[in-house]
Amino acid sequence: MLVFVMVVATTLRLCPLARAQPLCRMQTVRTGKIFHDGQKIQGDLLYFSSATTRLIKHPCKKNIALYLGRQAFLTRDNFESSLLPLSIPEALQVSTPEVTSAHFAGSVLLLVVNQEVYIYDYEANSWNASKGIEHPVSHISGDNCCYSGNSFCAAELVGSLGGIFYFHSLSQVGLLLVNQQKAMFSYSDYPLNLNFGLPFDYNGTLDILIAPGQKGILIFWCEKSLLVSQNAGQLVNPVQVREGQHVLYSSISEANISVHSVAANENELAVLTQESYLYYGSLGILPSSLIKFAGQNIRSEEAVLVFTDVGMLEILSPLPDPLFPAFDFQKCPVNIQATLMDPQLQVDVCKMELLQGEFDNKMYTIDMNSKLELRALMIPRTGTSPVSLVMASNPHSLGLQALIYEDGYTLNGNTKHRLNISLRQQHHGGRADPNFTSSIKRPTMSTVTLDIANKEISCVDLKPLTALISVGCDLEKKIIIQNEISACYNGLLDLVTLQDNYSYVIEKDTYDPNFQGQKATEDLVVHYQYEKLGCPVLVFYDTPWKPVVELWREGKFQEVVETEYVLLEVNGLFTYTYSLTAAMALCSSQPQNWTTISKAAGGKGPFAWNRENYVSCHNPDNSTPLRWPQVPYQILGGPTENKVVFEKRNGIYTFFISIVDPYYSYCHLETIFSVYVSGAYPEQIIPEVLIFILIAANLMSVWLAYKIPKLLHTERGLKVKGFCINLCRRCRKPCECFRGRR
Repeated sequence: MLVFVMVVATTLRLCPLARAQPLCRMQTVRTGKIFHDGQKIQGDLLYFSSATTRLIKHPCKKNIALYLGRQAFLTRDNFESSLLPLSIPEALQVSTPEVTSAHFAGSVLLLVVNQEVYIYDYEANSWNASKGIEHPVSHISGDNCCYSGNSFCAAELVGSLGGIFYFHSLSQVGLLLVNQQKAMFSYSDYPLNLNFGLPFDYNGTLDILIAPGQKGILIFWCEKSLLVSQNAGQLVNPVQVREGQHVLYSSISEANISVHSVAANENELAVLTQESYLYYGSLGILPSSLIKFAGQNIRSEEAVLVFTDVGMLEILSPLPDPLFPAFDFQKCPVNIQATLMDPQLQVDVCKMELLQGEFDNKMYTIDMNSKLELRALMIPRTGTSPVSLVMASNPHSLGLQALIYEDGYTLNGNTKHRLNISLRQQHHGGRADPNFTSSIKRPTMSTVTLDIANKEISCVDLKPLTALISVGCDLEKKIIIQNEISACYNGLLDLVTLQDNYSYVIEKDTYDPNFQGQKATEDLVVHYQYEKLGCPVLVFYDTPWKPVVELWREGKFQEVVETEYVLLEVNGLFTYTYSLTAAMALCSSQPQNWTTISKAAGGKGPFAWNRENYVSCHNPDNSTPLRWPQVPYQILGGPTENKVVFEKRNGIYTFFISIVDPYYSYCHLETIFSVYVSGAYPEQIIPEVLIFILIAANLMSVWLAYKIPKLLHTERGLKVKGFCINLCRRCRKPCECFRGRR
């Protein structure tokens, strides 16, 4: 009886193997050939230089991809139709149509063909040769709309003009070879430029695959080597080969595996070997490892791997058609989650029920002196203890703190765990050594990833939660000038008149169109822009004044700006100055002004003073000597009480204002506003002769008031007094007669 039970148990255990499903079911795409019927391939057919194949996906559009093998194919529908091989026109005179590298940049495809860069606009179906490269190029890289990674290549895209792209050679070194067996990375950005990455084994020409998601995950591979770095090459480790929970080999070279094709997404890694086996692994926190899938012969010389979705892998191969020039495509989709349920693989059940956060696949901005709060929910299986881990891909720029706590239970008794992630710029976090942080003046990028450190390989659907963090300008910020007392409120200007194409005249001796303080040759008529300026702020000329600058974000008031800013009248008016000089502002070096900034700008216009070129005269590192201490100090705000002083001139001033403090915000906070100066009554013009007569008359009256009383007490004065009395008596009668007649 015991023997019978053992036989039954053994049979049941072997049944799943006998009924094992194939790894994938082949299907062939043959549609769309009618559109290629009768078409001929024009130009030279492109082919890939490597013996293996590559598939390059568009970073923004999932349906666009480039296949590189013996032929090159560009698809715009994820290979759901037959395609003609990609060819380059003969007019470009490419002697050898060999492709060594390719890169998507928006709506164009950049290809290195025969060590020259060419641009293919697949929407317009047009080709162009690049300009700006004098030396042969093997690879290209650059930023794009969805992903920006480290540059490891020989040339970088720097701009385009009229459909022609321009490049320059990179001066910094990416991969530094120590010897034939070791290599390490060097970096150009502070503070990574102070040290090298740790050395790692280097035994051949490695291809570099940058995993999507901007986490700094790099995959280095060749036929007998497979290495992974989680931090942009600072630490590079070989990929292990496992069986169940046991590590069989520490590297694929030790396992005698020959790599044919490699694919990766944000969390998964797949390898197709030349021995027709498929290996699968995860790109988690712990050292990456692979497990071997059992299955049928699925490899061909032209096969390539591609992840179409989380847990969905596809093996793609082009098939020629003897009757049509267009190629068909054989697809073999692999459902990773279903494959991992094979008991032969001995994969443990995932310990996590749920990993959720609203920040996943979103982008946030942290401006200078700002912070951000993210929240996540984790629900583990009953009786398990998963270890959560929050990581920043650029810890030199982004600092974080994480707090986890229990927050109730689910209906089946599982514990809910809440995770709060606080993010702020590492420089302001106060938790890192100053030599560890990035340069605060430069905006940076980083990703924040929440993952489970001890997550099983079966947790395919529980991908890490990733958010892209831009430590830089918050585009929702703007500055507004406080206008509580306007010229319209006091009745000095009429609101309706200002809105009705109002214009005013600036006298020629009060403005300079070149902003040099020189008088113009003719008056200037200015049309008032009410839509932008509103009603002007009211200012009295005899009161030193400075604007009240407010910071707003998303329509909400944030604070009054107290840091340094500068003003410039946009029409060139120079009838104002400043209350402080360089000496009165306690400058230790010669301060900047609009004249020096305009000269240094090199023709970029007079309004080029901003946070990027501002140098404080109070900075002890500023070596410019203070040669002219009596020049006006043109910076407002900050540590001084500097103000604007207007001359005796009534009228409208339109000012440009720019926040120049480099440590206030990464944004160029600028705006324009208007001021109406009132109370400057014109002086009356009095002739000099009249002034002399008035002064003389006043002096004479004072002298007479002093002299006459004294003369009346002398003998001559008494005679004069008697004469006047007699004269008055004689005149009294005629006066009475005259009154009677009236």
